[in-house]
Amino acid sequence: MTTADMIDIRDLRVRFGTVEAVKGVSFAVARGASFGVVGESGSGKSTVLRALSGLNPAWTGHMEIAGQTLTRQRSRDFYRRVQMVFQDPYGSLHPRQTVDRALSEPLVVHGIGDIEARIVRGLAEVALPPTIRFRYPHQLSGGQRQRVAIARALMAEPEVLLLDEPTSALDVSVQAEVLNLLSDIQARRGLTYVMVSHNLAVVAHLCAMVGVMQGGEMVEMISADDLRAGRTKHPHTTELRTLSTELEEA
Repeated sequence: MTTADMIDIRDLRVRFGTVEAVKGVSFAVARGASFGVVGESGSGKSTVLRALSGLNPAWTGHMEIAGQTLTRQRSRDFYRRVQMVFQDPYGSLHPRQTVDRALSEPLVVHGIGDIEARIVRGLAEVALPPTIRFRYPHQLSGGQRQRVAIARALMAEPEVLLLDEPTSALDVSVQAEVLNLLSDIQARRGLTYVMVSHNLAVVAHLCAMVGVMQGGEMVEMISADDLRAGRTKHPHTTELRTLSTELEEA
């Protein structure tokens, strides 16, 4: 790990019973950069993210955030520094909690004051009108729900966002809006992103570097520029790129 790295993962392994779902994955992400992990269902990409986030303690290897070695038990400081945005905003937001409650909760948990002003700023940052503040998730569109989920993740002013398929439940036009929003937020705040997706085009939109997973292994690390130009080395990366191109042309 260099002093410029925010995230350092070495020889990460995750086992479920007799099945090794992640097999010695290693990568580093520079402070303020974005790293994408792409692969088909069952490739192990989401398992990597869950181990990094603390949601799955059944891992071995070495992981660091900002030079601090991670253990299976994570501190409150870790959860302030690292936040996750999930695939399904409807599932990640409590159906009986208003937007106001969803945004105020992390502030209360972490003992952060000035709640009223922070909620107003939080909604503005994700381009949501103040009128939705006291609405419930079922009263919002899918894109609005995901913007609320992003705002909630930002409330505690984290340094790292872990993005688990953050646009896959959204329409294509809304996907682009949310990706552009995430890009703008990263530029303003200097955040570090790790994004998991099955969609190469989505990952390449946001991430300068991409790790391709197959069967629990990271079979290739490639820049988004090389990916777009077709300068792939591993057959599985070439296959995913071809499929992604076919889908875009369909």
